[in-house]
Amino acid sequence: MGPIHMAKTQAKLSPLILKSLGKGLQRSENKSVWPECVSGEILKLGGEAMIPYLARLLDITMNNDTLPGYWKRATVIPIHKGDDRSLVTNYRPLSLYSLVCKRMEHVITSYLRQMWDKNDWLYEGQHGFGTEYSCEIQVVTVCQDISDSLDNGDRIDAIIIDFSTALDLVSRGRLLMKIANSGVDSREVVWIREFLLGRTQRVRIGGQLSEEFRVTSGVSQGSVLGPILFLAYVNGIWGNIEPSITLFGDDCVIYRKIIANEDIETLQKNLCRLGEWAVETAMKINPSKSKVVRFTRARVKNPLSYSLTGHINTGSEQLKYIGIILYSDLSWADQVNYTVKKVFKALRFTMRILRKGNSNTKSLAYM
Repeated sequence: MGPIHMAKTQAKLSPLILKSLGKGLQRSENKSVWPECVSGEILKLGGEAMIPYLARLLDITMNNDTLPGYWKRATVIPIHKGDDRSLVTNYRPLSLYSLVCKRMEHVITSYLRQMWDKNDWLYEGQHGFGTEYSCEIQVVTVCQDISDSLDNGDRIDAIIIDFSTALDLVSRGRLLMKIANSGVDSREVVWIREFLLGRTQRVRIGGQLSEEFRVTSGVSQGSVLGPILFLAYVNGIWGNIEPSITLFGDDCVIYRKIIANEDIETLQKNLCRLGEWAVETAMKINPSKSKVVRFTRARVKNPLSYSLTGHINTGSEQLKYIGIILYSDLSWADQVNYTVKKVFKALRFTMRILRKGNSNTKSLAYM
């Protein structure tokens, strides 16, 4: 790369680029130094003085329609999600790669948010990874709908849909086509295409590394762009579905007020449509981990069962949604007990550590 002419670059910097490139510079992690050997410490020390150089680098990649090859190389580490550690399905992959590339991704992500907010393109029931939404808002929205129905003496049937390895199954060609048709500038579409294609990764477990291999589908977990690209990919999930459907990333819940048998039939038809959408988009629904619950304060004799991708799901008394335990009568005793147990477990661990600590450690803990 030739010499960087700073005066020319600074004149081009927009407020969006300045804000996006500067975002998190002082909090840059110091993990992903492979393969370009630029650590988070270097970005922290450079601070705002790094922004014009990063902007110039982004401008070069935009104008040349290409990204450095080492930006596409990642080391994947397994992160335990919970339960049995011997099961591979209880881990999620996290990609560690170029920190400089992540700074570029912040700019592209901010641009995509700005464009899609302006065009009102993303589904309003999607609460994941947005600036004005959160998992708390998602849970409150769903619980309020259920609570209002229960207060009116009605009941609601809800199905939590579990998508298996959702980010890994994204079809890149389909994703790029959707982004291109969403009003995004062609230069950004090309940049995203170059970011997705030609990626390689290796797996690290403990001190052992696998050989590098090509990644031919999906978006990287651990990347800045990954979450918003996934939102774009699943944006058509709500089409032709009548009951309420809300999402937080790939956590999906579909529910409907049940007054007559016709409502049960309508909910079943829409589950079939959701299954068809999953087949069309190559998303994989895991029926065995998807849960069905009937929210009601009345005694209902009729058994609860819905078919999802050919698998019959019977009703349960409770389900866990985005970390919250929802009981069939919307009581909170189980969630409170679960939270108290977690707090006491953390407290007991802290007290054991403090007993072995010196006076300085104890004084810091109680300050």
